[in-house]
Amino acid sequence: MLSALMLAAALSGTRLSPLDDAIEHFRSVETYQVTLHSSRAGGEDRIRYAYRKPGFVRMDFIRPHAGAVLVYSPLTQRVRLWPRGAGRFPELSLSPNNPLIRSPGGQTVDKSDVGALFDNVRTLLAQGEAEVRGEADLAGRSALHLVVSGAAGAAVDGVHRYELWLDTSSRFPLKVISRDRQDAIIETVTMEALQINPPLAQTLFDPEAE
Repeated sequence: MLSALMLAAALSGTRLSPLDDAIEHFRSVETYQVTLHSSRAGGEDRIRYAYRKPGFVRMDFIRPHAGAVLVYSPLTQRVRLWPRGAGRFPELSLSPNNPLIRSPGGQTVDKSDVGALFDNVRTLLAQGEAEVRGEADLAGRSALHLVVSGAAGAAVDGVHRYELWLDTSSRFPLKVISRDRQDAIIETVTMEALQINPPLAQTLFDPEAE
């Protein structure tokens, strides 16, 4: 698949840009659902994540905080959090910047989707460089390994280098490793049970309507 992409680029006279290709593919994505497994120094998270344009997000926590549900609406720009399950008391209404719901790395739910990831990678690349390291097999799926590094000393939200494994069919990231200026791993995220453009009803993001 990689050689075919390179050949197509050579024949068309254009420079192969896997990142631009992935961003272009993501523009056609209206919804996606995935199980996120995040590991970093000091802990691990496992979350069932659902996204619907123009920015609705739902997180069902598996580990830690099993059973907790978090929903973000771009219309209200507020986060609704049910620590004991959707629709169950108590319910909290929070700003996305509230420290209670920010990730250990400072990420906010309103900037947690794949589009936001691509924005960060593209910003880092603006004065950096990208390297294609070939194809790899991730749980039976073919993925293109891409490394994007910022210029000397440059970082976006503390990240100096991203390693991405992009599905060769959908161009969707299947695994992402972020590294700091010292090349230490900040976080490793794998995406399992990925579904692109599943029929996600609006009620999924409004649990009281279920």
